[in-house]
Amino acid sequence: MLGKMGKNIKLARKRRELTTEQVAERAGIVRSTLHLIERGDPSVAMGSYFNVLRVLGLSDDILKLGSDDEFGRKLQDLELLK
Repeated sequence: MLGKMGKNIKLARKRRELTTEQVAERAGIVRSTLHLIERGDPSVAMGSYFNVLRVLGLSDDILKLGSDDEFGRKLQDLELLK
């Protein structure tokens, strides 16, 4: 999952024609951390991921996490049917 997120971040950066140096500087991280983020490395703090999303104008996307909790609704429905 983080791998897909990293790939999406890399594509978003390239679509905006931003260099790794530009994004890293604006996000307050070093370039090597950005490379880890673009690979979806789980050792990178979520705050760094969020800062990169903010720089790319995608910070609101983080609010979509868990917004459509299909699995949770199914569990809840099973409980309601008892």
